[in-house]
Amino acid sequence: MAREKKRRSNGRRSPLAAAALIGAGLMITGAVYAGASAAFAATDTQTAATTQLTVEDGEKLFTANCATCHGLDLQGTANGPSLYGVGELATEFQLSTGRMPLQMQGPQAPQKTPQFTEEQILAIASFVQSVAPGPSYPDDHILDGEGDVAKGAELFRVNCAMCHNVAAAGGALTQGKYAPGLNETSALHMYAAMVTGPQNMPVFGDTNLSDEDKRNLISALLYQQESVQVGGFSLGSLGPVSEGLFVWIFGIGALIAATVWITAKSN
Repeated sequence: MAREKKRRSNGRRSPLAAAALIGAGLMITGAVYAGASAAFAATDTQTAATTQLTVEDGEKLFTANCATCHGLDLQGTANGPSLYGVGELATEFQLSTGRMPLQMQGPQAPQKTPQFTEEQILAIASFVQSVAPGPSYPDDHILDGEGDVAKGAELFRVNCAMCHNVAAAGGALTQGKYAPGLNETSALHMYAAMVTGPQNMPVFGDTNLSDEDKRNLISALLYQQESVQVGGFSLGSLGPVSEGLFVWIFGIGALIAATVWITAKSN
């Protein structure tokens, strides 16, 4: 009887084992690469955060993005006004709100997402201030929101509500223009609008509103931004127009539906 020969191991491994080793190697390599990339990114972020742009950087940005309309020397062109006397406050306002660079010609420049970073905006504003000095940033206490809210609300009703709405929700003006809502406007941009008078906004100098008056007015608007609506739905805070429309659509609609139901029930 022939002896059954034992099979010897030929040293080969299963194909699944090789695939598992390759997969594990790829996962380890990917994890190491991801960790290294995150470390480099964090280093780059810290470097960028601690780096401040200079006036020369602002001049380069202005030349590349603004000089076409405002001129290399800020003297203005046929496509844009002169910036002499504009200053850094108005420049920061226009760039931070995205109104500049202008997207297209129209009744007024719409607010949109800013094209530049905060550091680039400050650099351009510093360049404009160095060439064409104008209104500058206010003291911190004017923007602290700790003024007299009652007096500020009265000042707003007298000087601003006819355009911006008594609830600061904005409103329509003539010839396709409009007063923007102030429900998300920062304290700095409120002050800049009062001092520089962008677009249809009148300039409120010290003879009209003192710095303390501006502080009170800003405090009232900031208080209104943070206050809770106690009268139910605000309906856009647009007054009787939106409220009347709501009553007409839902109130009259409910009466019609009830009438149809009663008629159908009786038949």
